[in-house]
Parts: sequence; C-alpha cells; structure tokens
Amino acid sequence: MKQFIVLFICMLFLSCNQDDFSSSSDSDSKIVVEGWIENDDYAQVILSTSIPITAVVDSTTILNNVIRSAKVTVSDGEKVEVLRLKRDSDRIPPFIYYGSEILGKSGKEYTLKIEYLSRVIQAKTIIPAVVPLKKATYIKENTQDTTGYIFIEFDDPVLEKNYYQVTTRIDKEEPIFVPAFYGNLNDDNFSSSAIAMQVNRGVLIFPKTKFKPYFTDGDLIYVKLKTLNKETYDFWNSWQNEIVNGRNPIYPSNTSLKSNISGGLGLWTGYGQSTIVVRTPPKK
Repeated sequence: MKQFIVLFICMLFLSCNQDDFSSSSDSDSKIVVEGWIENDDYAQVILSTSIPITAVVDSTTILNNVIRSAKVTVSDGEKVEVLRLKRDSDRIPPFIYYGSEILGKSGKEYTLKIEYLSRVIQAKTIIPAVVPLKKATYIKENTQDTTGYIFIEFDDPVLEKNYYQVTTRIDKEEPIFVPAFYGNLNDDNFSSSAIAMQVNRGVLIFPKTKFKPYFTDGDLIYVKLKTLNKETYDFWNSWQNEIVNGRNPIYPSNTSLKSNISGGLGLWTGYGQSTIVVRTPPKK
C-alpha cells in the first residue's frame, strides 16, 4: 500500500520564516537535504529545491522540485563513495540517492558533499553508540479491544549523555519509519536509567480524518530506538514542537526547523539504531 508522505523537502522550506525566501526564482531557491546513515546500513539522501511559500503543495509540486542530477558523495575518512540515484515506487518523491559501499558504524564520522550546477553543499555527522531495545510489547487496555499501544524498555547508559528518538513502521502500510508522538527523548529528563514508556503512533502529515495515535490488531509493527547527536535532537524537537503546538509543518509558521547543512537547508545525520518486530493478535 502506497502512502503519500510529505517529506522534509516540503516541511523544511515551508516552515521557515517567509522573510528568508522572498523570491521563487532559481537563483534564490535553496537546496534542501534529507540525508542519513545508520549503523549497519548505507547512506540515503533525498534532494530537492525549495518550494515557494505560496505554492500549492501536492505530489506534482514535489516531483517538479526533486533534484535527480546531482553528484552526491559520502566519505568515512577512508573510503569515498558516489551515491547512485534509484527509484523507489513506495516513496514520494520516488527518487533517492543510495549508498552501497560504505556501511555505517557507530563512532565514525561521515561527510556529505553535494554538487549541483554551480553549488556545493556540505555537512558532516557522527553515528552515536547504539543503545539496544530490551523489549517492545503490544498492550491493550481491555482484552476485548482491537487497538492498543506499544510499550518499550531499554537501559539508558548512566555515564553517557544520550538523546533518543522512537520511531515505528507498520508493515505494508507505511513505507518509512514514522517518529512517535513525544518520541524525542533527552536523558536529562529520565528519573531512572531503566526506561519503560508508552509509544504513541506518530504522523508525518495531518490526515483528512481524525488521526488515531494507536495501533490495531493485525498490524506487524517495527519499533526502532534511535540514538541521536545533539543537532539532530534539536532538529527533531523543533519538528515535534510544530506538531504539538498544532501547527501543520507543511504550512508556513513563524519558526524555522533546525539545519546542519552548509550552503543549503535540511539535515544530514547519523543514527545508532536498535529494532524489534512486534506481532499483534490477528484481526477477529
């Protein structure tokens, strides 16, 4: 099942202050980056040009602004790899630059370089250490219910400073991992190193019908605990604040999402990750 996902290429630009982008000409447009590398996986990067603040945002607009002819290079300090553009029909936009040679490892630094027309965009990141998920369980308030929530458990390392993000993906329904509501965590707020918490299903866009933040019998759910660096936590926290405060991040607001991209907008980040698969009871 394909799902329309409004990616950061819309959110990052349209949630920025309008004063920064007074013209929609090519010379004034920004390159927007959504890029990441996880431990034990390869880099992925999505590129677009910024969308004018007054534009109608739909799948056609997104496709028209996708960058498909850039040179995208990732380095781990030892190897250098030029990412290849591939089509993924389950994603919108369906064009993603994929790596296949440099495998992410915790503790290593990764640099990103994007060359497009006369522009050069750069960023760097480090993959934090992995904090393993100990347990993820689907729990219903009443046995007769057909819906429930995920509860997770993990141990926060006492002598380390950590930031986390909890994400979920429902098999055959969601093509990507979706940040959970209130799923961005700063261990300064933990009262104990043994963490047990409820995970509320998140949403990337505001649906036409009332959103239901729970999971349903019959779902096969992937639950991922990500470790973040500070700049990535700040980015996702600013995104979360837009959602919590009732602002749809695909429309203009007075705040700007954080960015670590030199010469552009967006995010290039490394994630430590631990994933557990949760099987819910079959539908009755």
